[in-house]
Amino acid sequence: MNYNTDTINHLIRNRRSVFPDQFEQGRQVPDEIIKEILTNATWAPNHGRNEPWWFTVFSGAGLQKLADFQSDLYRLEAGTNFNDATYTKLKTQPLKASHIIAIGMKRGKNRKIPETEDIEAVACAVQNIYLSVTAYGLGGYWGSGGITYKESAKEFFGLGEEDRLLGFFYINYVKVPSAPGSREPLEEKMSWVRD
Repeated sequence: MNYNTDTINHLIRNRRSVFPDQFEQGRQVPDEIIKEILTNATWAPNHGRNEPWWFTVFSGAGLQKLADFQSDLYRLEAGTNFNDATYTKLKTQPLKASHIIAIGMKRGKNRKIPETEDIEAVACAVQNIYLSVTAYGLGGYWGSGGITYKESAKEFFGLGEEDRLLGFFYINYVKVPSAPGSREPLEEKMSWVRD
């Protein structure tokens, strides 16, 4: 197979997180595109073909359901750490997206594979989501705040005791693009052993 490596390099190096306040409100990404993006996600490398990802997709009225669930759970469990701004954000941010994908890790069929490797496989799937979203000319980001690591949230997303909720991927059309990115020189992040 021959691929245009210049195009692939450009895609990878120009992928950016695009946040809800940058989204174009009132437009809906077709569900068929979301399905293609998630199909690409499932082609991520994973040890033993464990395929540990679990995606719960929210759109339409489902976005309000997610907003209500996460803001109510936050209010219930925040205690003395309750913050009005956090509550409001959890209640309103989902409504700015066309689709939100809850990113789950279900322990795969082969429990001999370390949990860390299943988590890493899901992270690779999320990178495929990022690249696919970019290729479709959409914007999105993977957030892991709010209720992400609360055990009490897992059941709502179809996750069991051994599973993990790893965050949420927001997707919509872009109104305000993100600024160009930068990286430190590769030479500062690698060593090369030749002999």
